[in-house]
Amino acid sequence: MNSFPSILQISDEPGWQHLLSHTVNDPEELLDLLELPPSLLKGAQLGDTLFSLKVPKPFIEKMAKGNPSDPLLRQVLPLSEETLEVPGFTSDPLEESESNPLQGIIHKYNGRVLLILSGACAVNCRYCFRREFPYSDNQLGTEQWSNILDYLKLDPSIHEVIFSGGDPLATSDSRLQRMITDLEQIPHLTRLRIHSRLPIVIPQRITDEFAAILGNTRFNTVMVLHANHANELDKKVASAVQRLKDQRVTVLNQSVLLKGVNDCLDSLVQLSESLFKHGILPYYLFTLDPVKGAAHFNVTDNKAAQLHHQMQSTLPGYLVPKLAREIPGRPSKTLILHTN
Repeated sequence: MNSFPSILQISDEPGWQHLLSHTVNDPEELLDLLELPPSLLKGAQLGDTLFSLKVPKPFIEKMAKGNPSDPLLRQVLPLSEETLEVPGFTSDPLEESESNPLQGIIHKYNGRVLLILSGACAVNCRYCFRREFPYSDNQLGTEQWSNILDYLKLDPSIHEVIFSGGDPLATSDSRLQRMITDLEQIPHLTRLRIHSRLPIVIPQRITDEFAAILGNTRFNTVMVLHANHANELDKKVASAVQRLKDQRVTVLNQSVLLKGVNDCLDSLVQLSESLFKHGILPYYLFTLDPVKGAAHFNVTDNKAAQLHHQMQSTLPGYLVPKLAREIPGRPSKTLILHTN
């Protein structure tokens, strides 16, 4: 009897690069995929003219067909309400242009610097505070990267570098590896933090190869994910998180409190419970940044504080994220506290 070597099992699932480059960008296609009424199309097309629709298919697969109120759909479907002018809602709600000393760098807080690695995202969230950020003015070419390294070397008070965007994981492993290697040569840098929505909307992005890059750096590494609803979490997200944790990466989550998505106690409790089940610790629950086009998501600070107080009465402390907002010019996030 002849013996044969075992057959290598090759997954036929599309890779993350394919999923990232084949997102749904047409409102009509999204409505068709989810079997939603055509009456939603006109409003979706109006919103799309201001901030284009972009949503990956793995995220769409988590949405309920035929439900225009699906909490995941509401985060990505353009609406005619986005065209309304609402006082106090601006194109640069965090005034990041005031903290942009070099191309690709935002330096607002003591001890840490944020780098805009990419203007690309896997998904265009309708409440994004960087809907109108000038990514074209902050591209990181060779010269800009060299300037950033010089900036970091000259300021020994900086201990942490934050990869942001867009989404920093929309860039290639090889580029990320080169950047991390360059940063490792600066002795006073000790922490690397990565903020990304990709592990939620395209969990295939967290490959063994990428996780190994983070596992092999000298930095203490933190991955901050962004999920707003328990329905965003599934077995593929859990597998992605486990790959990170196997490489000693600390995995946290930040959410935004959004009207019609998660602005009730049950949704927030389920989110915290599901995050912990998937190996993720709740970190921040932010109130909405007043970005132009997103006023229909707004939840008042008073309601937010009441919900947070109810969470504290329902969950153990380690599952209660900090409720906060970012106020331009302040030296840190501002906590929102419940008052009787």
